[in-house]
Amino acid sequence: MARIGNSVCMSDWGRAPTVVVEDAFIVEPWCVREPRLRVDELSTAESIFTLANGGLGIRGCLDEGEPVGTSGTYLNGVHELRSLVYPETGSGDPEATETLVNTINGTLIRVLVDGQPLDVRQGELLQHERLLDFRRGTLRRRLRWRCPGGREVEVISERVVSLDQRMTAAVRYRVQALDQPVEIVLQSSLAANEQLPRLPAVPDPEELLAHPLEGLEHQAAGARLTLLHRTATTGLIVGATAEHVIDSSADVEEHVESQPDHARYSASVRLEPGGHLTVVKLLGYAWSGDRDLPAVRDELAGALTVARRRGWDGLLAAQRVFLDNFWDSADVELDGDPELQQAVRFALFQLLQATVRADGRGIAGKALTGTGYEGHVFWDTETFVLQVMTAVAPSVVRHALRWRHSTLPKARERARQFDLQGAAFPWRTITGAECSGYWPAGSAAFHVNADIADAVVRYVDATEDEEFASSYGLELLAETARLWLSLGHWGRDERFHIFGVTGPDEYSALGDDNVYTNLMAQRNLHAAAHWAEQLPADAARLEITEGERAQWRAAADAMFVPYDEGLGVHPQAAGYLDQPRWDFAAMAEDSYPLHSHFPYFQLYRKQVVKQADLVLALFLRGDAFDDEQKARDFAYYEEITVRDSSLSAPCQAIIAAEVGHLDLAHEYIVESALADMRDEEHDSSNGMHIAALAGTWLALVAGFGGLRQTDGGLSFRPTLPAALSRLRFRLLFRGRLLRVTVEPGTATYELLRGAPISIRHERETVEVSGEQAVSRPLSPRPRRPVPIQPETRAPGRGTPLDEATPAAPGHSVAEPVGPRLASYDDR
Repeated sequence: MARIGNSVCMSDWGRAPTVVVEDAFIVEPWCVREPRLRVDELSTAESIFTLANGGLGIRGCLDEGEPVGTSGTYLNGVHELRSLVYPETGSGDPEATETLVNTINGTLIRVLVDGQPLDVRQGELLQHERLLDFRRGTLRRRLRWRCPGGREVEVISERVVSLDQRMTAAVRYRVQALDQPVEIVLQSSLAANEQLPRLPAVPDPEELLAHPLEGLEHQAAGARLTLLHRTATTGLIVGATAEHVIDSSADVEEHVESQPDHARYSASVRLEPGGHLTVVKLLGYAWSGDRDLPAVRDELAGALTVARRRGWDGLLAAQRVFLDNFWDSADVELDGDPELQQAVRFALFQLLQATVRADGRGIAGKALTGTGYEGHVFWDTETFVLQVMTAVAPSVVRHALRWRHSTLPKARERARQFDLQGAAFPWRTITGAECSGYWPAGSAAFHVNADIADAVVRYVDATEDEEFASSYGLELLAETARLWLSLGHWGRDERFHIFGVTGPDEYSALGDDNVYTNLMAQRNLHAAAHWAEQLPADAARLEITEGERAQWRAAADAMFVPYDEGLGVHPQAAGYLDQPRWDFAAMAEDSYPLHSHFPYFQLYRKQVVKQADLVLALFLRGDAFDDEQKARDFAYYEEITVRDSSLSAPCQAIIAAEVGHLDLAHEYIVESALADMRDEEHDSSNGMHIAALAGTWLALVAGFGGLRQTDGGLSFRPTLPAALSRLRFRLLFRGRLLRVTVEPGTATYELLRGAPISIRHERETVEVSGEQAVSRPLSPRPRRPVPIQPETRAPGRGTPLDEATPAAPGHSVAEPVGPRLASYDDR
């Protein structure tokens, strides 16, 4: 992926120039525009151009199906089991892992032009442009193609995955003859069991993932197609249906046919120059693991009925209304860095797509943008994604935490395997079962329990949803607290210790008294005791006794947090600072990520940090550190953190901003924001890094906005780097909608909706009402020595935007042959 290019293009409407990332995407505030097709980067673009709603995800593959990087249509929860093979079995080792599977491709529309397939690798591609629109909520595409026989056609397509209907999608595909008459055959299909690239961990060429779906029913009648399948091992019933609405300037001949894995609708027409053939393809999906075939068939019909009733225009209108409401509560505005402005809106759009209709299902590390991590849910969801969504769309957080609650039986069973009390939530999962067979970096990462508890506390505090606390939240808090009491122990120093765990840093394993884990467990224990006292009837139902509450409080109050008096910093875990440092000077730039070049045994024995661990504790448990401790800890861990995880940069950005390293914070935010758009690590082809995208919002709002949500309210300590002249963001809290504007030297607070509220600005309590905005001065950050990073690991994005220069006349990389697709803000 190229760095920022030296190209500038003027929009058709005379707006200011937009900077172009050469061979990649144009920087615009409300969309991602790809000005040319990059056949060698198809998989990454397919991830970026995914449309989803949390229940249904469709990768941004070309309508015609080829060329393709990785095709994917995913239904949240539809998975297969894959055996885990061990040289020697061990107690507690999972026997199988769950893997997200590609289901039924409903967007496939092939075209024959005078008998020749429209394939962009053949003939001559005169124009190709794609646009993901954050306000319209669609993926649009325009291409002009000259077939090998010399005839030219233009195709304009647009697709939508409904954000307010869980299993509804649609495509509008228009082909037009340009210079000469042409014979057009359009073939619209449903296709199951499409061949995909193999997972590296699959040893057997006959593995079930090569053909995960078994045909149950297929039908083609009138203009409707239907396929129903069952997953081979898990027995889940999966269905898709499509109905076609044709508009043409000439008479059309139609035909349908179906087979177990393929159903096709064909339309043929002769078009004169300027004539067109347009098809609207309305799609419905359904699946179930416990309902029978007729019930799934009926659900399919219901999804399609909604699409038919609304029609294409109605689906787009509903999408715009939904997104207008979302951006009203969630938008972030930036002055001074247009690339970052685009990136934070892209991040918020992807977070919405990952969560809004995930009702009753988990939110995976790659969401529904690809099969990376096999579609597993991690602790990233609660710590990063749900933290953002609590502030901008809290209703999705309730659903996500209810899903965690639904997996409690499996988490309790896992705890029993470890001879522990309470619940041990899995390191990675789809249904709640542990899918990681690797002990040190997987099952020993018990901090996932505290991360879930932290999300519960944050959600209930932000929404005052006591019904949730009563029905679900208290039980999650209690069962996670019970684990800590049985996992930890009282030492001879009369302090509570937790030994043999893995914190967020995966280059360390089985450490004692990991600071992050201990501090988050402490919060978990205090919260469980507090809510058990607040909800005595529910506490009695859950058999929480007064003695148990007292034990939780005692353990929390006595939680041991190691500290090195000599160095004046907190060790990541007890004894960590006694380990030798990694020899960073001996590392070439291509030695990273280290886990790809060195055994974990070597990494575990040295001071080298994959991702923020202690620094993440400085953010999430900032109340446990004073300002000077934060500054010293941050500087120390900067020297040994290599950021081989996309989760690290946003955490480092937040603390860098808090302790006064504002330019460094800006660089880290950019690194996090562009992790997928740039794909410099070449790992976005199998899906977006959803938690890193959440980290973009967190780094801006918690970093430069200085937002902290504490028990009982919100506090702000804003600041800005020299590169930004304004940051404005919105957030929801207890029924209020707040808008915060940070400018050099000043922060302004406005209440856009709801009753007056008290907030903290730095050390001052401020009353904010709807009558007028409240402005307060910003205190400058103390000047400190700039921390250093391991050699070759300092953040940076290349040529700054303000150094970009206009392209030579006639050489703008964004200049298409033909009209440009309009984005929402053009209208």
